[in-house]
Amino acid sequence: MTHNAKSDCLQKTYLQKKRANQSRVEEHTSPEQFKNNRVAENVLDNLNTAVVLLDQELHVLCINSSAEMLLGLSSYKVSGKPISLLFNDEDIIIAIREAAQSNHPFTQREKSIQLPDHSVVVDISVQLIHSGDDQLGEDEKYLLIELNHLDRHLRISKEENLLAQHETIRALLRSMAHEVKNPLGGIRGAAQLLERELNNPELAEYTQVIIDEADRLKKLVNRMLGPNSRPNQILFNIHSVTERVRSLLKTDKSREVKIYFDYDPSIPEIFFDPEHLIQAVLNIVRNAAQALSEQESDNNNDHEKKIIIKTRILRHYNIGLKRFKLMAKMDIIDNGPGISEKMQERIFMPLITGRAEGTGLGLSIAQSLVSQNGGLIECQSQPGETIFSLLLPIT
Repeated sequence: MTHNAKSDCLQKTYLQKKRANQSRVEEHTSPEQFKNNRVAENVLDNLNTAVVLLDQELHVLCINSSAEMLLGLSSYKVSGKPISLLFNDEDIIIAIREAAQSNHPFTQREKSIQLPDHSVVVDISVQLIHSGDDQLGEDEKYLLIELNHLDRHLRISKEENLLAQHETIRALLRSMAHEVKNPLGGIRGAAQLLERELNNPELAEYTQVIIDEADRLKKLVNRMLGPNSRPNQILFNIHSVTERVRSLLKTDKSREVKIYFDYDPSIPEIFFDPEHLIQAVLNIVRNAAQALSEQESDNNNDHEKKIIIKTRILRHYNIGLKRFKLMAKMDIIDNGPGISEKMQERIFMPLITGRAEGTGLGLSIAQSLVSQNGGLIECQSQPGETIFSLLLPIT
């Protein structure tokens, strides 16, 4: 028997035994107890802390939704499997095994755990649970693992600061717009009256300059404020927006930048303003295309200038302190020169740009459009990879 066949056989036997034991328990479970069990399961799935329950052989009995998000694995996939499927970290596995053998719990702070494709920093706590007065007459031992994702708390704090910063900027812009637009209206009106009183048509050229500049400044202030109407939110498929963006980008003259799409078809419909989302995505994609077009080509002809628009679903995710059961995430990824760390802190502020001919309004407007619908745009960048993540609540 091959190793894979043996593993499948053990997995099948384990699940059969688990279902048989579960059936025996349910036979002795009253409706009230069954209801309480379901409530406990819902509470477990809504915890921010990642929770893993193991049997005494260190096989996974269940993991909650937060653990699924942290580990990147589904409960169905890991049920009945050994703990080595969860952690690619021998030190942690040895510590958990020793805790099971010695019947002593343990806690480690700020532990970096290596997962199959990345590492995370967590506070990890392992404690033993005895079934006690079990209805089957057995006193079984379980291990409860709690993983407190420290990176997540840092991200929430950063998002809270970003949201507060954005609201402060919008309040400042509204106040500035009121103070600027009123005098501009007076200047424009005075220039029009002066133009009527001038007998020399050549002098009208100067008054027209005043009128045109007043109009230009008013349009600039309006663009800084973004749309002043309430979002027209409807239910729609997020990929209808990305396909619309695809069709709009076909007319783009920049042929040297290739755009690829990577969709998750399982994402349900979102309640959002589609026009706001289209405008936000276009602003980000066009910024990325301009950065790639201006990048000097290297001697390696295999280096392709590309943008990837990727959609995924997130479960039990926070935007700031607000928690959502489901979240759609749209990543706009380019392989351009990247954004400096100093610029990343201010990139969503109006009139902040790293390009000489840029207005500095595209990303500010995009953030405003998304935040009006309850979402958020995040950015992380390094040379060769810049990712703008649009977090869109599914309600």
